[in-house]
Amino acid sequence: MINIWEVKETNEMIEQENLDVRTITLGISLLDCIDDNLEKLNQNIYNKITTTAKDLAAVGEEIEREYAIPIVNKRISVTPIALVGGAACHTPEDFAVIAQTMDAAAKSVGVNLIGGYSALVSKGMTKADELLIRSIPIALCSTERVCSSVNLASSKTGINMDAVRLMGEVLLEVAERSKDRDSVDCMKLVVFCNAPDDNPFMAGAFHGVTEADAVINIGVSGPGVVKTALEKVRGESFEVLCETIKKTAFKVTRVGQLVAQEASRMLGIPFGIIDLSLAPTPAVGDSVADILCEIGLEYAGAPGTTAALALLNDQVKKGGVMASSYVGGLSGAFIPVSEDQGMIDSVQAKAITLEKLEAMTCVCSVGLDMIAIPGNTSAATISGMIADEMALGMVNQKTTAARLIPVIGKDVGDTVEFGGLFGYAPIMPVNTFSCEDFIRRKGRIPAPIHSFKN
Repeated sequence: MINIWEVKETNEMIEQENLDVRTITLGISLLDCIDDNLEKLNQNIYNKITTTAKDLAAVGEEIEREYAIPIVNKRISVTPIALVGGAACHTPEDFAVIAQTMDAAAKSVGVNLIGGYSALVSKGMTKADELLIRSIPIALCSTERVCSSVNLASSKTGINMDAVRLMGEVLLEVAERSKDRDSVDCMKLVVFCNAPDDNPFMAGAFHGVTEADAVINIGVSGPGVVKTALEKVRGESFEVLCETIKKTAFKVTRVGQLVAQEASRMLGIPFGIIDLSLAPTPAVGDSVADILCEIGLEYAGAPGTTAALALLNDQVKKGGVMASSYVGGLSGAFIPVSEDQGMIDSVQAKAITLEKLEAMTCVCSVGLDMIAIPGNTSAATISGMIADEMALGMVNQKTTAARLIPVIGKDVGDTVEFGGLFGYAPIMPVNTFSCEDFIRRKGRIPAPIHSFKN
């Protein structure tokens, strides 16, 4: 039973501490849309999305009104398009047409973003996978709502270095095509190691092939709630600190569970998972970096940062799994530079570097997230940065990801403004020593010995 004190407490978290449900994401399988005729395929995709998701935005708004819980985004994820379009698409341009169909369908049903313009290539690339990857610059720069992801590595198969090399080139092309808008379309592209099938957060969301025909996934977020709770136990022991985070995460996840159950009931679609990631925004008081400072660091990036982030992630997960039987997705802390004012402050104070962010990836999911780098960074260097992130995930048997933004025409010392929830970011310096000969090698890096568990 929920008592009046819990209701009051939840209202305070919403009104004063930036608690929100970051997204309701409706996953839709497009496997039954497959056709070898491109025009018929696109018609099938449009019809499936607009039929299945026709009530999603309205239901989200109704839940907001009834429970006074902010739901920031309503989103859709679909089956990885490389799988869906393989029979009909023979050129990158063919695949880009599907992206435009996805965009039109998303606009029609009133959702913010649609993910799943994706390929899963951790061991090798089919012709369709390669065509989709090469089409990403056209697709992202000709659509508004489409998000793209590519899974390049896994703990079971190793790192596909051919795909890593290709992604460095593709990312620079996306940056070049959108250079008149500060290379903003790079924000809609993320690369993964060990990508989960049920991630509701963009740009990495896609509907896994192991999922039902349609499913509701919820992403909750409450960095401000956690920080406020920790302010009340300032100076206390680690035991008190951990218990406070755990209890707070429990309360935040219960809010997500309520929204998930209501959305599932109203839409008549099964509930999938709750992702209880701490996802910041540029709003004051909604920062993961500020939580780390409340734990006892002068700035995020100071010695002890990785340990503090590990503690935070673990306690959030322990609290969350007690609040819902179906916790999934990433369920960690995002540390995007542009979307977190505390992270921006740390970069400007020179307290945090790319190398420190890479180390922090060991204990969270998306370590190099929304990182603006000089536009003259080479494709090989970008591929090297991606490979490092993939290696961390592969060896540690966890999800890792990178979302890099080479801003054409800007260099270290400049700032780029993305606007809205995406915030702004200082251009961060990149190690300029060459990794060209390493990246030029063909094939894949084998999975570590502990992957062999059959």
